[in-house]
Formats: sequence, C-alpha cells, structure tokens
Amino acid sequence: MFRGIDEVDWASLRHAQGSAEDVPRLLRGLASPDPAERASALDGMYGAVHHQGPVHDATLACVPFLLALAVREEVPDRAEVVELLVSIGGIDAGSGELAARARAAVRADAEVFVGLCGDADAGVRRAAAGALVRFLGRPARVLAVLRERIGVERDDGVLIALAEALGVFAQRYRTAGHAAEAVRLLAELSGPPYGPALRLAALGRLAACAPERLPADLVPVVVRLLRDRSGQRARSAPASDCPGPDTLAGRLRRLRPSDEEGSQLLRTLHSALGGRVADRVALLCGQLTSPDPLDRCNAVWMSAGLFREWRTGHEEPVTLMGNQLGAEEGRLHDAAVAVLLELFELARPAADRLHTLVTYRPELRIRHRERGGPALGGPLKALARAGDARAAPVLAEVLAGPVVPHDLGLVVPHLGRAAAPLAPALRRRLAQVPPDDPGARGRAVPLLSALTALGDTESLPVVLRLLRGMPEELPGRDAVTGAAVRALGAFGSAAREAIPDLRGLLATDCAVAAADALWSVTGEADAVLPVLLRESADSRSSPHRRAAAADVLGRLGPAARPGLPELRRMTGSGDVWERVTAACALWRTAGEPEEVLPVLRSAWAEHPRTRTAIAGCVAALGPAGAPLHDLLRAELASPRRHLTGPGGRHLTAAPGGHGIHADLGLVRVCREALAGPGAPVGATG
Repeated sequence: MFRGIDEVDWASLRHAQGSAEDVPRLLRGLASPDPAERASALDGMYGAVHHQGPVHDATLACVPFLLALAVREEVPDRAEVVELLVSIGGIDAGSGELAARARAAVRADAEVFVGLCGDADAGVRRAAAGALVRFLGRPARVLAVLRERIGVERDDGVLIALAEALGVFAQRYRTAGHAAEAVRLLAELSGPPYGPALRLAALGRLAACAPERLPADLVPVVVRLLRDRSGQRARSAPASDCPGPDTLAGRLRRLRPSDEEGSQLLRTLHSALGGRVADRVALLCGQLTSPDPLDRCNAVWMSAGLFREWRTGHEEPVTLMGNQLGAEEGRLHDAAVAVLLELFELARPAADRLHTLVTYRPELRIRHRERGGPALGGPLKALARAGDARAAPVLAEVLAGPVVPHDLGLVVPHLGRAAAPLAPALRRRLAQVPPDDPGARGRAVPLLSALTALGDTESLPVVLRLLRGMPEELPGRDAVTGAAVRALGAFGSAAREAIPDLRGLLATDCAVAAADALWSVTGEADAVLPVLLRESADSRSSPHRRAAAADVLGRLGPAARPGLPELRRMTGSGDVWERVTAACALWRTAGEPEEVLPVLRSAWAEHPRTRTAIAGCVAALGPAGAPLHDLLRAELASPRRHLTGPGGRHLTAAPGGHGIHADLGLVRVCREALAGPGAPVGATG
C-alpha cells in the first residue's frame, strides 16, 4: 500500500507546518496496529497536511496512498481515512489549482468507493456512501449502487448515510433526469416500516430536493419520530464515553454534540426548510418540550441558527429555552445560557428564569476562568444584555464584593437608566485603577464605557485623574485615552474643567476623538474645525481615522462647510466606510442630497454593515432624510436579518451573536427615523 512512497521527493513539498518530510511517517502511522500511533498520525494529517481546509502540494501527493489505505481490510480505522479523503476532495475547486487537482485525483479513483460501500466495516460503509455520490461521475452507476445497498443494509447508521447520499444525488442531478428515482427512494424511506432515525434523514433530504413530497402534517410527524427515536436510544445500552487520546482529532470528536446523529438530522431538516419560519418554530417548540434532554439540547442549538437569520418567531422558543436553565444536565443548561447570551433583548421572554437563577445561585454570577481574570457569569450577563432592570441590583452586589469581573462595565449600557444607581460603585472601582497599571486597559475601558453610557458627570475627577496620570509608555494607553475622552464628550458642558486636557490631545493620535469631545463640551466649531480638516485630508492616515474625522464634521452641520471640498473628494474613496461617512457628512453639512444618494444607495446594497450608519444619518436629518426612506421601509419589511444571506450565510463577520445585536440596532434606528422625533418606537424583533 506504500509502494512508491520513498520515491516521492517529500522534502521539496510543503504543508501547513513547513517541510513535508514527516508525511511518510504519518501515512505509515495511519496503518499502525497501535491505536495511539494511529490517532497521532491522523492528528498530524489534519494538523499539517490538511490543516483547516487548504490543499498543499503535500496534500495532493498523499491522495494515492490514502486511497490505497482505504481499501486494505487489515488497516484499522479506515473510516477516518475515507473521511479525510472526502474532506480533501471536497474543497471547492475555486480555492485554487491544487484544490482542483486534489478533487480530480480523488475522482479519478472513485470506483474504489463502490467496493467500500459493501465493506465489512459499517464505519467504512457509512463514509463511503457520501464519497461515492460526490466523486463518482457516473450517475446511473451511483444510483444503482445506492439502491442495491439500501435493499441489503441492516445498520441504521449506514442506512442514514445512504439516505443522505440520495439527497445529495437528487440535488446534484436535478436537471439531468436521474433525480426522480432518488426522490422516489427517499419518499419510500420516509415512511413505515423504516425506523425513526432513517425516516427523519429521508424527510430532511426530501425537504431540500422535493418539498412537494413532504407530508402535510410535517411538524407533528417529525416531533413524533424524534420522540420515538429518543425512546429507542434510551432502551439501548450506550457504551460509556471513553476520553480517548489527547490529539487534535480526538479533541474535535469530543467537541461534537453528545447526540451527533440527532443534531445532524435536525440541522439538515432546518436548513432545508429555510424560510418556512413558522414550521421551524413549531418544530423547535416540539423539541424543546421533549422528555429527552438530548433532544432539548439539540433544539437549543438549532434555535440559535434560526434567530441569527430570521427576525420573527423567537418569543415562544426563547420562553421554552428559559425553562432549560438550571437543568440537572449541565450540557443543556450551558447550551441555553450560551444561546441566550447571543440574543440581547430577544432573551426577554426568558428573563424571569434568568433572574431566578442569578438570585438563588449566586455562584453563577462570576465565572472564574483558567486563563485571564474573572468574567461576568453567563446568566447575569444575558439578563443584563436583555435590558432587564432586575440585573442592576445583582450587579450592585457583585460590585460590592471582593472580586469584580473586568467585563462588568460592558453590560451596563444595555440597562439604560435602570443602571443609574450603579454609578457610585463604578466610580469607586475606576478610582481604584492605578494610572500606571499595565492592566489598566482591561480594567478601565469597560468602566469608562459604563460611565459614558450613564453620562455620569460626577465621575469627572476620576476620569481626569486617569487621563492625566498615565505614563507615555503604558501598554494600551491610546485605548484608555480614547475611552476617557469619549466619557468627557458625554459629560458635555459639565466637563469644562477638561478643556485644557482635550486641547492638549489635538496633536496626538487621539486628535479626532478629542476634537469630538471638545465640540461637545464647548460647542465652539472654530476650536476643532482646523483639526478635523487636517485629519480628513491626511493621505498618510488610515481610512478609519479619516472616516472618523468626517463623521465629526457631519455632526458640526453647516459650521463644517469649509470641509465640503474634502468631503466631496472622500465620497470617491476606495474604502466603503470613508465613502459612506463622507457622504453622510456632506448631506448633513450642505443639505443637498442629490450628489450623495448614489453613494449611499450603492453602499446600502453592496455593504450591509454600513446600513446602521446610513439609517442613523437619515434619522439625524429628520424630514430632510426622506429621499432614503424607501430603503428603511424595505429593511423593516424584510424578514431576514441584514448580515445574513440565504441559509444563514454571514455576509460579513459577526461573531458571538453580535450579528443579532447589530440587526436589532438597525431595525431600531430605521423605526426611529421613519417615526420622526419624539414619536414612540415599537419593540424590535
């Protein structure tokens, strides 16, 4: 199986970690009789030869040897070798020439997967089913093999893999005349006498390739099948979990859901249902009321995908998710907390449960991490992010305790005026941060953010103490200075004592933030206009900094008219944020929308992350913003969140639930702009 391996010039090839000289050892390790050596070799293959997806020249050179390993019955763990081949050959050919060549290499010998579909090892058969349909380019042959295997297969896991393969086949050959038989087989597998797991797999694939073949009462059928499947699983005697070797592949396996099969079945179905939000919500509610905690845990994670993509249907699932808090099953409780953290104000239906949890289980208020300082506990953080006023007294207790999480200040802005009683304690905590503390950034910035949101003018002395006392060489000094300057700007005319300090910063890297704050404190445009004009015209500066200067010019309004030539130039910038910010500033300063509307409409359509800034500009203009009201109305009418595309695909990076938070902010601003000043604004969804 390793014939020719020593004739390859591995030293001249590369993988993710450098020279590929170690690849022959890894390939031989995959065939070792020692389980630990096999696990280590697989770890090396995923960690270097096929690290996080990209194909290297060493990856391509491995394909013939991996195919040879896959067909040797004496080699243990061949299923993982087949899975590795599927991963290597499945990389999008658009990823480069090597990826296209790797796919072609796997396809050239794809006939081996026909034999592997009948292998004695069920794991190999399961992996081979997916490989067959993806790489063997003879649809009639593929369909015949799948039909034959369905007729003789007795392993439930392999039957599910065969149903998945039929679904992929039906979608791949939809226009080639081969799909009808695959759909017929799926419809047959979706009903009695087949078992619940196989029927669920078939229904999920039917939803994607032939939704017209789904039963009219799809949701009740799926919920019943889920509970039947749970009952079967409970009656079987599961083997105890073995920790396995501490390798990359082993750790990835342990990160999978405890009911990986159930999770995948539901993920397939939810993905296929797509915009049928009412059906998906009903399905989630059925799962979340299941007697099986694993079904409920799967539902919690499925709900996160629904909420990230769609703006409606959250209230009942969130209420039911709240019922999972404090569950004896730690994995279920942790999943519910993790998803509720993403939801911000959408988590309000679960607020009563969150409040009960942080009230009666104070040990959950602070999370002590192995690395880094203490952090706010998930339930309390979720309650505060939901904007629930009951979080404020609990945060006050935490602030009065001996250990205060450094990120506590970051949740305060979500509480609005309900957090006002926290101001004295936040002030005291900020006063305890030494200006020369190397960790001042992590400690001070969240506190300054909280005091800024509260507009706490009484904290002026401690803010100035920090601003004036930091040494030049302090790590993170600019971040602390920026946060302090924003606080001074929020204090407005009450911060007049800080005017000399702000003037002194006008020649530093914090010039734009200082000019913004100075304008807020003094209202004197002449004091800041030269600085903003300089910063917006500085070609050596970053687009972000020029955009920040343009933003402040826009807030100056007509007083910034000397900056109109530069703002007009910036609307042609190659950086979208510089373009949009300059266009908004130009509109607010000159009051003439005609020349900026094409810029703003183009950015709105092509760069969704700019929409909140554009809507904010429209809101600030009041009735004068009417030329873009059509965009805002269309946004409010859209059921999909603005940072996701079809299938939940993120149109731009939005990690940690901040895509939901950003979307809620956009909806709120759009409603405010259309309602006009002083009009009541409805809740966001």
